[in-house]
Amino acid sequence: MTHDSHVQVTGDELAKTLDDEVPHADFSHIGAEDWVTLGIFWLMALSVFLQFFTRYVLNDSYAWTEEIATYCLMVVVFMGSAMCVRLSHHIQVDFLYRYLPAGPARALSTAIDLIRVAFFTYVIKLVWRYISLVADEPMTTIQYPKAIVYYLIMAAFVLMLIRSVQVAYENWTRGYSI
Repeated sequence: MTHDSHVQVTGDELAKTLDDEVPHADFSHIGAEDWVTLGIFWLMALSVFLQFFTRYVLNDSYAWTEEIATYCLMVVVFMGSAMCVRLSHHIQVDFLYRYLPAGPARALSTAIDLIRVAFFTYVIKLVWRYISLVADEPMTTIQYPKAIVYYLIMAAFVLMLIRSVQVAYENWTRGYSI
């Protein structure tokens, strides 16, 4: 005996669902970094498609498409991390919080928030120092400075810092972390 997990629906019932009012899209939870990440992702996707098309269809690959796609991927990763910080979606272990009393759990949560803020502050300093080392170095296939990419990455870390301060403030006012 098997159990179907799907409910059988007739054609008439399915057709009636098309008459239902379409809910309005709610973009209120989307931040500025989400839109920037989406734009850079599509730039990367276009670059990869162009690389595929020129290599396999035209049999004459554009060399710069791979480099652009690589740099776009780097920026997407760090901008996506800013999104994760804002939404508190980074991987975390909350096992310990379940067994700690409220006071020590709140102290630990606050300490972790402060460590996260300090970490992003330190990484911004490191990225700034790295930019000063490679500021004039051109990209391999196009003659733009690599600093453009690293400034975008630093901007993502600045966003992570801002968002981590916001999350720490929300956690502090709420009395616990999510």
